[in-house]
Amino acid sequence: MIIPVILAGGSGTRLWPLSRQLYPKQFLPLVNGKTLFQETALRLGQNPEIAPPIVVCNEEHRFMVAEQARQQDVQLSKIVLEPAGKNTAPAAYVAARLASELHDDPILLVLPADHHIRDLSMLLSTIEIGASVASAGSLVTFGIVPQYAETGYGYIERGEQLGVDSDAFHIKRFVEKPDTQTAQSYLDSGKFYWNSGMFMFSAKQFMQELERFRPEMADACQKAIAEGKSDLDFFRLDAANFESCPSDSIDYAVMEHTAHGAVIPLYAGWNDIGSWSALWDVKDKDENQNVAIGDVVSEDSHGSYMHSTGRLLAVVGVRDHVIVETADAVMVSPKDRVQDVKKLVDKLKSKKRPEVSLHKKVYRPWGTYETINLEDRFQVKRITVKPGAVLSLQKHHHRAEHWVVVRGTALVTRGEESLLLKEDESTYIPLGFMHRLENPGKIDLELVEVQTGSYLGEDDIVRVEDVYGRGN
Repeated sequence: MIIPVILAGGSGTRLWPLSRQLYPKQFLPLVNGKTLFQETALRLGQNPEIAPPIVVCNEEHRFMVAEQARQQDVQLSKIVLEPAGKNTAPAAYVAARLASELHDDPILLVLPADHHIRDLSMLLSTIEIGASVASAGSLVTFGIVPQYAETGYGYIERGEQLGVDSDAFHIKRFVEKPDTQTAQSYLDSGKFYWNSGMFMFSAKQFMQELERFRPEMADACQKAIAEGKSDLDFFRLDAANFESCPSDSIDYAVMEHTAHGAVIPLYAGWNDIGSWSALWDVKDKDENQNVAIGDVVSEDSHGSYMHSTGRLLAVVGVRDHVIVETADAVMVSPKDRVQDVKKLVDKLKSKKRPEVSLHKKVYRPWGTYETINLEDRFQVKRITVKPGAVLSLQKHHHRAEHWVVVRGTALVTRGEESLLLKEDESTYIPLGFMHRLENPGKIDLELVEVQTGSYLGEDDIVRVEDVYGRGN
C-alpha cells in the first residue's frame, strides 16, 4: 500500500506579500482555482493502490487543511500537528511511524504541498516506477530533468543505473545551489537533476536509516508521538519533546548518508512555485509576455508579473518586473531579484511588522475578520461567521466592543444574557464581560465590530471555552 505524506508546513516567504506566515502559499489558489495544497491532495485520488494521505502541518494551519480538504471532498488519513517547524526529516519520520499503525510497512510517497505539476499522467507513471524501486529496498528521490541552468535549486548527480533495464540510478551526490557557470555545466553534462524534495521509501526502512544516522532525532519524535494526543480530527505531537528535536531535511539527515539512495528522473512539468518568477513561468501570458491578474492596466510593459488583489494597478514602461498589490502592502522587484524577497521579509520581521504574518483579512475556523480602520484607542473590523459556527467564550482586559449586524442573525452571549440580533440591530460588550458570538442561521453572519480601549491587540483574549481547542 502507498500512503502519501503531504508536508504542508512551509511559510513561502519568497511569495510575500500574498503568502504570509498565517496564510502561506500552499493554501493559496496561485495557478488555477484550487490551492496548491488541494492540487497536491487531488493528484493521487484516482489510484486505488494509494491510500488517503497523511498531512503534516503547522498547528496554526490545521483548520485550513481540514476545510480545504473538505471543499474538494478529499479524505485524509490523519492531520498531524507540529508545535514547531523542524524541517522535513522529523515530519517524515513521524508520518512513517503513524503510517505503520495503519498498514503493515507501507510505501510512503512524500510530497511537498506547494508544488505544481503540469503532466499528471507522467507523474503517476513515474510514481509506479518509484513504488517498484522502493519495494526492492531503495530510498527513492525524484530528480527533475532540468530545462535550463537554474541557480535557485539544489542538484542531484546520478551515478550508475540500478540495473540494466532500470529507470533508476544510484545517487552519486547532492550539491547546493550553484552559480550560473556551474549550473550550465550541470545542464550540459546530462547527469544532474533538480532536487524536487519528493521521495518514496518503505516506512520501515526510512525509520531504520534515520534511527541509524540521527538517533537523537528519532528518539525525540518517538517521545512526541507517545505523549501526543488526538484532538478533534487532529493528532497533536507533544510540544516539549518535539521542540527538543533537531531540525534537518530528509536529504541531510538520511539521503546523503544511506547506501540505498536512488534517483528517478521526472519529466512532468514540475515547478515548486518558489518565487514570483517561477509563478510567472507557469501562468498564461499576453502578447507582451505579461501576466496580469486583477484590476491591472498596463502600457508599454513587457515580461512582467502584475497582480492586484483590490485596487487599480496602473503600470507604464516596466520591463521584467514583479508588482504585487494587497490591501496593506505593495511589493516591486526586478524579476531576476525575486529570490531576495526573503531578505525583505526578514527586515520586516526585525521591525516586528504585522504584515509578515497577517493579511488584513484573517481566516479563522469560524470564518474571517478584516481590519477596516485602526487608530489610537479604536479599531473597526468586518466579521464574517459561517453558518453554525461558534466563536470562543471569552473576555478582554483592555477593550470594549460594539457589534452591529449587517447580514444574517447573531446569537450573542453577554454576561448572563442571551440575545438574538437581526439585521440593523446591535449590542455593546463592556470591558471585562464574558461573551460569545454564534451564527444560528443558514447564511453567513456579517457584522461590523468597533473596538475601543487602551490596547487592541489580538493577544488580549482570555478564552474560557472553545470548540476548536485553542488556548489563550
